[in-house]
Amino acid sequence: MNLRRIISILFVLILICGQAWAKEKRDTYDELKTFAEVLDIVQKSYVELPSSKELIYGAIKGMLNSLDPHSSFLTPDEFKELQIETKGKFGGVGIEITVREGWLTVVSPIEDTPAYKAGLKPGDKIIKINNKPTKNMSLNEAVKLIRGPKGTKVTLTIWRKGFAEPKDFEITRSIISIKSVKVKTLEDQYGYIRLTSFQENTSKELAKALNELEKRHPIKGVILDVRNNPGGLLDEAVKVADEFLDEGLIVYTKGRLKGQGMQFVAHKNEKPHHYPIVVLVNEGTASAAEIVAGALQDHHRALIIGRPTFGKGSVQTIMPLEDGSALRLTTAWYYTPNGRSIQAKGITPDLIFEQDIEKVKYPHIHMIRERDLERHLKGEEELPIKKDEHKETDFLIDVALQVLKNWDSFTHLRY
Repeated sequence: MNLRRIISILFVLILICGQAWAKEKRDTYDELKTFAEVLDIVQKSYVELPSSKELIYGAIKGMLNSLDPHSSFLTPDEFKELQIETKGKFGGVGIEITVREGWLTVVSPIEDTPAYKAGLKPGDKIIKINNKPTKNMSLNEAVKLIRGPKGTKVTLTIWRKGFAEPKDFEITRSIISIKSVKVKTLEDQYGYIRLTSFQENTSKELAKALNELEKRHPIKGVILDVRNNPGGLLDEAVKVADEFLDEGLIVYTKGRLKGQGMQFVAHKNEKPHHYPIVVLVNEGTASAAEIVAGALQDHHRALIIGRPTFGKGSVQTIMPLEDGSALRLTTAWYYTPNGRSIQAKGITPDLIFEQDIEKVKYPHIHMIRERDLERHLKGEEELPIKKDEHKETDFLIDVALQVLKNWDSFTHLRY
């Protein structure tokens, strides 16, 4: 379609908006007029003839990038990658990344992946990918460069506090098949379940893991570990929380539009799990993982132990477009059952431990939270943090196990 025709259609759409938005229409019309003028100048005068599609895509990306850190424009290829990722299988190195102060920064390497085995750590800044500088590079572009076929190599140049100079990490890509649920039995009939992310089958894997634990012997308590869990699918987080709740609200959302307000409630389980639960969290516990922790905490179903979580309390809606591209747009806020906003403050644990094994081993690491991201949404007033007299530990699983064994002593923290 001719570029001028595209702009003309945009003008017509603006002109037919409701009368209540008359001033906004005029302002937007004037701004689109400037946009059309710039496009015309670029097409006529740029040293090389640019593609209309590239110019329009670039403009849309710039518009979305001016919003919060989680809104973005996805090209058709990027949209396909996102769909693949939610299925938990893709070619790459296995890291969760974000942008902080203009630099690509590692949130967390995914367990048992090439990045994890190569020694990448939370807080590492990726300053080059295959010798290409990454300053102000978009997340989508970075993902495209880092991912690739199994067996191929990618070199990430890393700056880490304590390094005398940046260091190259040559990593061989692999098929990253993320097993989102890991389970094992601890001593004295206590179970340990690790959730690494929330993908299409996470809730089914969890139900299977619980059945396996309960078949072996009666369970006295379970540790649910969601440390460094970056989140994922909302509906899977709801199902995971529902596995441990028999009734009540799990999470609700509020947005500007009526249809963006939703409520998700628990259902009575055919096979209830009435044993005590401890949930382990840290700064890497984000989004869907925070929903689970917040729901179990508000219903006094679990004791939350660790450090305040990441604080991503916003809802992103994927909106496919006709050409195969898509918008990932922040459209609403998450709220816990008691009405707490997660945004920019996260979930405050019932027992706060300033250090866990990761911080003891790597004291230089600065874990990133939502409030550290550029253009992060502010959310509501901070809630007061309730601290326990314990200050640190080097092994939270041991602490959680001791809490389960002395569950009645912690009733005051749950109520």
